[in-house]
Amino acid sequence: MTVKKIPDGFRTVTPHLTIDGCGEAIEFYKKAFGAQELTRMPGPGGKVMHALLKIGDSMVMCNDAFPDWGTFGPDGKCSPVRIAMYLEDADAVFASATKHGAKEVMAMMDAPWGDRYGMVRDKWGHEWELCTHLEDLTPEQIGERMAQMNCG
Repeated sequence: MTVKKIPDGFRTVTPHLTIDGCGEAIEFYKKAFGAQELTRMPGPGGKVMHALLKIGDSMVMCNDAFPDWGTFGPDGKCSPVRIAMYLEDADAVFASATKHGAKEVMAMMDAPWGDRYGMVRDKWGHEWELCTHLEDLTPEQIGERMAQMNCG
């Protein structure tokens, strides 16, 4: 039997989040984003060694921070990485995320590149871009809209 090089359900790129308080974050992701917890491997001290979540059609891996092993999460204020999610209804997910404790970083808006777009930060510092694609635009059309907004 041939083993698939990319397992079923995975894409070429899969986010793997390190979170100081991973168990609590998993519960937040379930409530805010409708995540399904597929696996959880316990680690020392009751921490999460590894967990696999499914959000929509994508997998997200996560684990607790283990500073002794050189594994650190964001500082709780922000992360240098953002996770973008394309959704059927970004406004509804934005409302769910903020209801469950995420902080608004950017209010929902009709973005000049053709998406309904907003951003939230979870309490662990990870930022989530919430998007619903509304229209296909050329680079020129996007540039014109950006100029009208004084963004470019």
